[in-house]
Amino acid sequence: MDKTVVNQLRVSSQDIRSKQHVTSNQTASLTTLDNRVHLGSLSGKVLLFGGVYSNLQALEQLKRIAEEQGIPPGNCICTGDLVGYCAQPEEVVQLFKIWGVKSILGNVEIQLRDGAEDCGCDFRKGSRCDGFSQMWFPYAQSKLSKSSLEYIATLPNHIDFRYAGKDITVVHGDYFNVSEFVYKSTDWQIKQKNFDATGADVIIAGHCGLPFHQEKEEKTWINPGVIGMPANDGSPNVWYAVLDDSMETFKFKHHQMEYNYKLANARMQTDFLPQEYARTLITGIWDNTEILPPYESGLQGFGIQL
Repeated sequence: MDKTVVNQLRVSSQDIRSKQHVTSNQTASLTTLDNRVHLGSLSGKVLLFGGVYSNLQALEQLKRIAEEQGIPPGNCICTGDLVGYCAQPEEVVQLFKIWGVKSILGNVEIQLRDGAEDCGCDFRKGSRCDGFSQMWFPYAQSKLSKSSLEYIATLPNHIDFRYAGKDITVVHGDYFNVSEFVYKSTDWQIKQKNFDATGADVIIAGHCGLPFHQEKEEKTWINPGVIGMPANDGSPNVWYAVLDDSMETFKFKHHQMEYNYKLANARMQTDFLPQEYARTLITGIWDNTEILPPYESGLQGFGIQL
């Protein structure tokens, strides 16, 4: 199957200009344009994370952190890819349902929903990542129940909300292409097109696997990172972010998370999953840097530069 753009969204300028935000006491609504959810206004801490990648142990730990900090499920938002490289896709989706947090569709969920033959990650054909996906994606398909697939089908493409005076849009890759890899080193003009299209002050994105933020011309791009795999920084810890309006201003902070990565690794000891990814859970180093630009590739093992 051709791994070209998955779920490409075409939005006219007239449609964008007509977008309206609902207030906090209104029912969140879905548009028919691109299946985007408007949450209205949020307040208090907001937990942001991405890429659970079927890592149940990481998700359980993040849930504990949210509960300890008093962050309600409605203020917890995932950038997609609940399912991925690790061993427990069914348990992860079911915990998502029980917890009641918000998520958008990642490319993996779209492919699972549509019964596709590959993960839609836009890996180069014949690459190591492409080869690994031919192991973990069929494994995930074989493990997910009808209930989990039905839940995945309810997820929106994008989420919008207002927070501390800012209009915020949550995307997976970017607004136009769910499989787009956007990094800190990615040209700002590419990011700016997303702000122009959405009308957002802040874009929360995922997909690339690395936490970063960038601010320019009163616009902010935040990737909270992923919790299912380390960030190629030489540490088994993973990353998330928290928005905070306690000072009546828009603030955010990236956080590292410790969790039981040894158990996550043990769960992956099967012939049906790539052992290279199992090792990454321990070492914090990716098997390869095929998807990374030169700047991010050069930082492998040297820690995250926020």
